[in-house]
Amino acid sequence: MKYDKKKTMIYNLMFLAACGGLFLFLWNAPPETTKKLPQDATHIRFQNMGKKAAEKFCEKCHNPKGVVPLPAKHPPKYRCLLCHKQVRK
Repeated sequence: MKYDKKKTMIYNLMFLAACGGLFLFLWNAPPETTKKLPQDATHIRFQNMGKKAAEKFCEKCHNPKGVVPLPAKHPPKYRCLLCHKQVRK
């Protein structure tokens, strides 16, 4: 089998260009803006609980008639802790 240095060099350069593009894309990503799960007396018991177990309690207060209603354009209400991260200790 004939070894083609030129072809190998082109593939290596294409790989490096793709890695560089991915790096630049990730480097320029915007900072995380979603609020974390609050560190108050109400929410502290949910910090070290499993996500799905903790999410079962969210809708009790965060509903249209609850203590803290969600905005009208809020994303799906059943997966709160995908965006609102727990602050584990």
